[in-house]
Amino acid sequence: MTDTVLLCDCLGSQRIDRAGLEAGSGRPCSEVGTHLCGRQIGRVAEALAAGTPVTVACEQERATFEALAADLDVDPPALVDLRDRAGWSDDPRDVTPKQAALLADAALAPPAARVMDVESGGTCLVLGAADTALPAAERLSGTLAVTCLLTDAADPPDTRDFDVIHGRLRRATGSLGRFEVAIDGFRQVVAGGRGGFDLTAPRDGAVSACDVIVDLTGGAPLFPAPEKREGYLRADPGRPAAVFDALWEASQLTGTFEQPLWVALEPAICAHSRARQTGCTRCLDACPTGAITPDGDHVAVDPHVCAGCGACSALCPSGAISFDAPPVAHTMRRISTLARTYRQAGGAAPRLLIHDDGHGREMIDLLARHGAGLPADVIPMALPALAAFGHAEALAARASGFCDVSLLLSPRSDRATLAQEAELACAIDGPAALRLLDVADPDALPEALGAAAAPAPDPMLPMGSRRQVARMAAKALAAEPVTPLPDHAPYGAVLVDPDACTLCMACVPHCPSGALADNPDRPQLLFQEEACLQCGLCETICPEDAIRLEPRMNSSDDALSQQVLNEEEPFHCVECGTPFGVRSTIERITEKLSGKHAMFANPQAVRLIGMCDDCRVKSQMHDGMLSGPPKPLPRTSADYGQPEDAVVLPKRGKKRKV
Repeated sequence: MTDTVLLCDCLGSQRIDRAGLEAGSGRPCSEVGTHLCGRQIGRVAEALAAGTPVTVACEQERATFEALAADLDVDPPALVDLRDRAGWSDDPRDVTPKQAALLADAALAPPAARVMDVESGGTCLVLGAADTALPAAERLSGTLAVTCLLTDAADPPDTRDFDVIHGRLRRATGSLGRFEVAIDGFRQVVAGGRGGFDLTAPRDGAVSACDVIVDLTGGAPLFPAPEKREGYLRADPGRPAAVFDALWEASQLTGTFEQPLWVALEPAICAHSRARQTGCTRCLDACPTGAITPDGDHVAVDPHVCAGCGACSALCPSGAISFDAPPVAHTMRRISTLARTYRQAGGAAPRLLIHDDGHGREMIDLLARHGAGLPADVIPMALPALAAFGHAEALAARASGFCDVSLLLSPRSDRATLAQEAELACAIDGPAALRLLDVADPDALPEALGAAAAPAPDPMLPMGSRRQVARMAAKALAAEPVTPLPDHAPYGAVLVDPDACTLCMACVPHCPSGALADNPDRPQLLFQEEACLQCGLCETICPEDAIRLEPRMNSSDDALSQQVLNEEEPFHCVECGTPFGVRSTIERITEKLSGKHAMFANPQAVRLIGMCDDCRVKSQMHDGMLSGPPKPLPRTSADYGQPEDAVVLPKRGKKRKV
């Protein structure tokens, strides 16, 4: 069912071209209003009451429109911001292509996110010194089941509204609803006797579980990336406002919550390790929360601990881990739609600005309301996880027709991952591929964006996996078919020293992507560069130290076919003439063992070295260690001195019941 877009020029403060937006975006638009959130709100009510889907081109008054829908007992309208991101701008150029692109992007509904339920019963552990932790525990005791772990030697209070213990927190694991703690020097209150409460004797190794942890110690956090650990609330005890915020948030963490499953995992194509030899560790090194751990030859992701930063998706060379909220394919589709719609609406050279929903959106809103606004050719695109926007997405944007791609960093951005991916994208395409903008002042954003860094390339449709998209984009954008890349790149060649390689093929079965292969008919080591992940397993496993890696992007068709890295003449079986093995290896082994080893003192034993598997088995059966005396012939009655026609009576036995 086609929806209707309700347009508003916000009291005449922005330019709106209804016909241009309809033609460019392909979405039917209403007559342009001037105050839909006020005196013209009846238009919105009329559209909502009609029963057809409605999109209002205003996000500022979300609460107003949602309240109106609730009064009418209908679904709330969808919202798209054309004013702050495109309408309010000092740029005199036409903003219709940009607004049309934003309208088309808003029509792309992401797939429903996968979620899991997280249960929290409200069991809370408060940590800290008595002067801070006890008042906090008392405040929370009305809504949560609180245990207060005092880190100093203060006496327990005369209250049983919450439990008080002493000890040293040795270990904490888990997340909201499933924390587990280990405490040394554990002492708990003895609830009885006259006077103040006594404490039990200390003991080590006490283990308990809780749903929420409030850390008021002011020391080192209990977990890596503590702000990303659900259910772990940490505040400086010297800042009462921060403590109050932490306590209020803790009081809300009771019940059933939906936890998004941020990433999708395909263990079969993971290149972490083979045969207990470690290869790729990119996701393990980048995960800020420790949610990714080795699991045999693959990795495992703890969905309870994963915070959805997206770094693993951008860095994974094989696509074994991919961001899934929304999926990578949806992000690629959005990029392509923005570029295509901008051109359809009359634009020529768009530029893409990636930002997050928090810091980045606020920066753009402030720039629009109080500053110059974004340039007319800069299209903003919000993402839930900035680190998930890697080199493949940036190259897809360039190949879709964007002049350049910029990413606005937020205070909590994973700068290391983004810098690495930007370096890789720029090595393939040039400085326009991905620029990182570290700007704190909204008014400085237009200057940081500058002018277009490159002309708009001929557009193409990005299709396939991230690796396939990156290769297609490199073929369209790169000046040379072979481009050197940084050491961390997931693309490249395998170089083999033919003088050191013995064609033992130890590298072939350990290659996780099948880039290395052998020829069943000849002693040849084959390599397909397009499939190589540069995981380093072949280099690690090679017993002759004959393999080196060369990071590079080869966008020529040669990378799609198998190339011979090393080959030798086969040895022909001395019995049947069948080619097998490597001639140089067989001759070298024969020379080293012939007459120099007790097992090969016999010429016939030496001859076994030059036989194929079938002939070697036959020789061993007849003349070697498997040979033996002739098989005895079956005996007859004649062998026992009885005539051949003698009748042999059966032995007597007990009759069996039928």
